[in-house]
Amino acid sequence: MELYIIRHAQSTNNALPDERERVCDPVLTGLGRRQAELLAIHLATGRDLHPQPTRPWNTPISTNGRGYGIQRVFTSAMRRALQTAWPIGQALGLRPEIWLDLHEHGGVWLDHGPEIGIRGHGGITRNELEAEFPGYVAPAELTEAGWWRGSHEPLEAAEARAARVAETLRGWGPRDEKIAIITHGAFATLLLRALLGMPTAQPVYYHLDNASISLVRFRTNSELSVRYLNRLDHLPADLIT
Repeated sequence: MELYIIRHAQSTNNALPDERERVCDPVLTGLGRRQAELLAIHLATGRDLHPQPTRPWNTPISTNGRGYGIQRVFTSAMRRALQTAWPIGQALGLRPEIWLDLHEHGGVWLDHGPEIGIRGHGGITRNELEAEFPGYVAPAELTEAGWWRGSHEPLEAAEARAARVAETLRGWGPRDEKIAIITHGAFATLLLRALLGMPTAQPVYYHLDNASISLVRFRTNSELSVRYLNRLDHLPADLIT
C-alpha cells in the first residue's frame, strides 16, 4: 500500500498574527483554497502548473504522467481538512471518507478566558456536512450534536489515537492500494512516530507545510519505506506557508 499523508491547506488560524484570536474550527483562507486547488490538480495529473528552477515547466512528477492513482481519500472532520478534501475529491472522482481519528491534537476547543476557561465544541454537524460537503461519507458518530465529545484532548490521548490509526494502516499494508489521508501538522508527527515505532517521548518533529504531501510505502514483509516528506513541488513559492 502507498499512503499519502497530506496536511490541510492554510486555515484562518494559521494566518493569524495573534493566536489569541483563533477560532475552534477554522476554515481555509483564500490562499489556502488556491493551495488546495493546485494540490488537487497535481494529484490528479502528476503535473505542476508553475515553473520550477530544478526541472522544466509542466513536466510529470509521476512515472506515467497520469497522476498518483489514489483510490481512496480519508479526511479529518475539521472544516479546514474537509475543505481541502473537496477539490481533491472532485479532481479524482472520489467521495472523501471522514475518519474521525485524523483530527488535530486537542480536538475542537476554545479558551474562553479566565472566567469560563477551555471549553469543547461539537464541530460540524451532520446537516451542516450534507449542506456544505454533499457526497462525503460520514460515520454514524457524526450527528446533529457534531462529532467532538470532549474538551481539550491531552497529548497522551492523541498519541493513543495515532497508535490506533497506525495499527489500522498496518493492517491495510499488504493491499495493492493507494490511499490519501488529509490531516493536520501535529497529528501527522504523532502518526509518523507511531508508524515508525518511535517511543512517544522521542523529541522528533516533522515539519509539514500547508498542502504538503508525504509518502510512506508499506511493503509485503511489514517493512515501511518513507519515500519523501513535505513535498511542495505543486505550489509556487508565494503559496508555501
